[in-house]
Amino acid sequence: MFNKILCVDDDPITLMLCKKVIIKSQFSKEIDLANNGEKALHYFDNLIAKILNVEYVISPELIFLDLNMPIMNGWEFLNTFSKPQYNNYFSTVRIIILSSTIDPKDVEKSKQFPIVTHFLSKPITQEMLYDLK
Repeated sequence: MFNKILCVDDDPITLMLCKKVIIKSQFSKEIDLANNGEKALHYFDNLIAKILNVEYVISPELIFLDLNMPIMNGWEFLNTFSKPQYNNYFSTVRIIILSSTIDPKDVEKSKQFPIVTHFLSKPITQEMLYDLK
């Protein structure tokens, strides 16, 4: 079981389903949500500010990330989150792409990011989570 997971997706139904499945399968104690990559980066910026203020924080151990989102898509998030300004603080965070895309090029592109451990198709299921444990 994880202590905290962040789900990043622009679709509120997907976020709701993701949260329900994670809770039902007892996959994580806490689940935070962001509806695009920019909001996810702001989330991590706030965690960094707390860390710098020597506040105790529990950062996500795992991120479920959609690729196709407005404002900042999953690829843009990955490019930014892989930079030292985030990697120095969150080097143990792993990302699972959870997308509706079926393009094999996306799967190949995801392999360029060492922090991406899996590429899964929506919707998330309990069976998927059991396979990740």
